[in-house]
Amino acid sequence: MMLFLSSVFTKTVRDNWRGWLIAVICLCAIFLLAMAIYRDIDLGVYQSMPEAFRKMVGIPEEADVGSLAVNAFVGSYGAMVLAAMALAMGSAAIASEEREGTIALLLASPKSRTRVLLSKIAPMALLAAASVLAIWGAIYLSAASLSVSIAGLDVGALMLHLFANSVFYGLLATAVSAWAGSRGAGVGAAIGVMIASFVAVGVLPMVEAAEDLGKPFPWYYFSGGEPLLNGVAWGHVAVLLGASAVLAGAAVVGLNRRDLKAQSVGEGWLKRLRSSPAVRRTIGRLGASARVSSIRAKTASDYQTLLVITALYTFLIQGIMIGPIFAGMSEEALQSMAAYPEAMVALFGGGDASTPQGYYQIETFGMMAPIVVMIVTIAIGAGALAGEESRRTMGLLLASPLKRSRVILEKTGTMVVFAAFMGFVTFAGVALGSAVGGLGLNTGHIAATCVLETLVGLVFGALSLALGAATGRKAVAIFVTIAAGVALHLFNGLTVLNDRLTGWAWLSPFHYYLGHDPLNNGMDWSHAAVLAGLSALLIIISIPLFQRRDLRQAG
Repeated sequence: MMLFLSSVFTKTVRDNWRGWLIAVICLCAIFLLAMAIYRDIDLGVYQSMPEAFRKMVGIPEEADVGSLAVNAFVGSYGAMVLAAMALAMGSAAIASEEREGTIALLLASPKSRTRVLLSKIAPMALLAAASVLAIWGAIYLSAASLSVSIAGLDVGALMLHLFANSVFYGLLATAVSAWAGSRGAGVGAAIGVMIASFVAVGVLPMVEAAEDLGKPFPWYYFSGGEPLLNGVAWGHVAVLLGASAVLAGAAVVGLNRRDLKAQSVGEGWLKRLRSSPAVRRTIGRLGASARVSSIRAKTASDYQTLLVITALYTFLIQGIMIGPIFAGMSEEALQSMAAYPEAMVALFGGGDASTPQGYYQIETFGMMAPIVVMIVTIAIGAGALAGEESRRTMGLLLASPLKRSRVILEKTGTMVVFAAFMGFVTFAGVALGSAVGGLGLNTGHIAATCVLETLVGLVFGALSLALGAATGRKAVAIFVTIAAGVALHLFNGLTVLNDRLTGWAWLSPFHYYLGHDPLNNGMDWSHAAVLAGLSALLIIISIPLFQRRDLRQAG
């Protein structure tokens, strides 16, 4: 028994450590760049910022280079990336085994479902801890190499909170997927809670009489106690770890109560489809068109749960709710937001936060809206080719008389449709939020911004598709694309903060997304053309990369 559990634990670590390593290396490199750039910024601008905004982005009252870099970077980008890594791994603990048809083999030996699940949860906690330790060390190395003082900062306290936060979201995804038997449900639910929490903890304290409404959200227990300045908030850590333990118990109960979907290894949808006499007769009459239709339908089916969850979150939280929240703000809060430094809000999309357009840009379009679209497009792009190979279904898919290029284009078509749907949902939510709040946003300008949001999401979806086509590894396609998205988003904001980088803004796709301020100025068709052309180029590149590579069919 111990040998079995050890093998499950070891295999889970072996299957996932590369993705965590890639994410940590990218985060550390970006942190080093950010600290180097923050050295050249006039810090006087931060000390004059309103208290509400400083708390939202994690900037202490007496800001210096060290506290600014650590809080602003680790407290937002770093925390989100590690939480995303944990929830991706947690959602796959059992649901992926069911999807790939290996759960029956895994449970064939005399061991309980509980032991199997725990032996898969433990590697997630181990890799999260190792990643946190690596980032901890990178902070000190970066500070020493750049001669930046971080004396007086309790970096260890922040790292403990970071670990507890990551494990919480990982186990939330594990619990949901264990009950639903769907990885998409686990990922969607955990990401929805994470983004909603991040927004609520930042927005609600700025609304009169709503200061305490952020406390029920998990993100409050990560950042609310300001651990970098005040040390470990043991009560907050206890809440996160206690909730994690409850979620682990819920995952065990859900797994033990549910009938598992244990399909045979390699018995994929295409083989079952071909085995049906009715389908064989239909295919004989319609030829390749039925196979193409089934590819589209299967791809859509695989990601429909993720689409529904992310669409509902975007429509309700990022769209409708923001309008009434802004309308309910006091005059004092609006005056405080008007004083936000342009250089700082550039990291969150830019704009005058005291206006409806600027507030929607910072709270919705600057960071959250493109993240949600990218969640959908990257998942589809990485799963389109590399996912089929990892599930050992690519051979069955290509056994039909379909060219590899046709498979790519059909799967890409679903990605485009889903991205466009997310753009439409964002448009509907923001337009309705503006109407409910009486904000008077220009409908055409909202539509232009949502089109650009869709296009920037497709750029990164196409990048994950190209990486999957080149490597055949889903983890590489997902994590490298996520790292590129974080780096390019941060770089785009830093081009405003540092004059030496301004001329290089064109390198980031996010420059073509909000660089023209479409909520105020409408569509810049040249920017839309750049994003559309970059997406098309990456998709076209994927075809020869996939055609010239031997497929991986070993799992």
